[in-house]
Amino acid sequence: MTDPLGLIGGGGQIGGASRLDRTPAGGVPVDPNAPSFKDLLLKNIDEANKLQKDAAAAIEDLASGKRSDLEGVMLAQGKADLAFKMLQGVRNQMLRAYEDIQQMRV
Repeated sequence: MTDPLGLIGGGGQIGGASRLDRTPAGGVPVDPNAPSFKDLLLKNIDEANKLQKDAAAAIEDLASGKRSDLEGVMLAQGKADLAFKMLQGVRNQMLRAYEDIQQMRV
C-alpha cells in the first residue's frame, strides 16, 4: 500500500522529514523563498490603493478636460472597484476564520 499524502515515514517523524523542512501535511514541500501571507496581503493592499488613486486621477482629468476618453475612466474605476471588493472579501474571510478559532473549545 502506498502513502499518497506522505504522512508515513521512518524515525518517528511525520513524513520522514525534519520539522525545519516546512512540509505541510499534504506532503508538498513549501518553497522557503516564497513570500509570506503578510507580504502578499500588503502587496495587494498597495496595488488596490494605487488603482484607487489612478481612478481618482482619471476622474479628475476627465472633469478638468485633460482627458476625453470616458471608456478609459470607467475602466480605471471598474478595476479599482474590483480590487477593493476582492480585498474586502479577503478581510471578511479572515474575520470569519478568526471568529471560528475564537469559538473553538480547548
